[in-house]
Amino acid sequence: MTAYRFVHAADVHLDSPLRSLAMRNPELGALVGNASRQVFARIIDLCLDEQVQALMLSGDLYDGEQTSMKTARFLADQLRRLHTAGIKVFMIRGNHDALSKITRQLVLPDSVHLFEARGEAIAVDRDAKDRQVVVHGLSFAKPQAPESLLKKYRPPTEGAINIGLMHTSLDGSPGHDVYAPCSASDLASSGFRYWALGHIHKRSAIHGQGACSIVMPGIPQGRDVGESGPKSVTLVSVMDDGAITLDERIVSVAQFERIDVDASGISTWRELASGIEAALGDALGKSASEHLVARLSVSGITPLAWTIRRDADLLRTEAESRSAALGNVWIDKLEIDCRRPTTVMLSESADPVEELKKVIADDIIDSEGFQAEARDIVEKLLDQLPPECRRTLIPDDDGLAARVRQLSEEGSEEVLARLAATDDDGARR
Repeated sequence: MTAYRFVHAADVHLDSPLRSLAMRNPELGALVGNASRQVFARIIDLCLDEQVQALMLSGDLYDGEQTSMKTARFLADQLRRLHTAGIKVFMIRGNHDALSKITRQLVLPDSVHLFEARGEAIAVDRDAKDRQVVVHGLSFAKPQAPESLLKKYRPPTEGAINIGLMHTSLDGSPGHDVYAPCSASDLASSGFRYWALGHIHKRSAIHGQGACSIVMPGIPQGRDVGESGPKSVTLVSVMDDGAITLDERIVSVAQFERIDVDASGISTWRELASGIEAALGDALGKSASEHLVARLSVSGITPLAWTIRRDADLLRTEAESRSAALGNVWIDKLEIDCRRPTTVMLSESADPVEELKKVIADDIIDSEGFQAEARDIVEKLLDQLPPECRRTLIPDDDGLAARVRQLSEEGSEEVLARLAATDDDGARR
């Protein structure tokens, strides 16, 4: 039996802007901002190394209203490498591609088939002895697709192995708007052998012996800690009897990870810095990508709690110094959730800062007036954010109340930390 082999990728988001990273750390912003190009070149390398018959791109190759022709030239150069090797490309437009001017202006090689906004079925050129393979696809005509597109696809070709490309939110996923919704069961009963999906940035695969394989490869390069972990594409082999083999291939240049540092029991700054270095080194050793971008979370019960909050910038500098020494480790952000031991607080019960802490906790934070004013401030800030960011931060009214309380408690700890100056060993001055 002859295998039809292809690489399935989606959501490359070429040249996706990373403004927040660039503002905090221009060097890190440049690394991750260029990573999407490096990763796309790796995807092309994988196709060439594995000598596959095709590359399937399931939408969002671009990242919106791109106007730079540098992106177009880069893409044309990469696709030409496949064209020269005789490897076909099948691609559809996703919601981000529908916004891109480049999508409509770029002249693609003859070996690239871009599906239009109507259902098409393309029979793959194969030897007469091999089972027929038909690739189906349909592109977004507009950025919005509130209804299922499944009914617009051509019916499966009888006797052939039918492969479908679709950009869809499926049944929905946190952090993703609804686009072309449909259920996995609908896809499974469609008569197709493989569904090459895109849109949701987390990898998932429904794969079983003799059943329809439904694969969402996820974004091949994470852009923030919400897209943490190594990222990949899928190498697919389809045999003439319909048997399918899936091989996940990691291609990400940099991977984001949340790294927890337990400060419990640590009483000196030196110990804390060493603990951070050890946690970063351990995470780097486990990383499947060359670069590690770390979101550090320092928590626990420690007499250094207020010192850590007050000197957070100094601690971040310490972490960056240690990460630079390790090599290929970057600090994205430092989060702090430390508390002082009860024994320390009791011994300082007559201290004015401790008395203020008790007043804030007992009489202010839970008061209706404070909560109403704090909620009003948070809502005004949220109104300035794009809808998708608001939904991520505050999914519902209960989420808003919880976030307001969290911010209130963290804010009071920040104020108290600045009032309660300590030396490097955590003792009050």
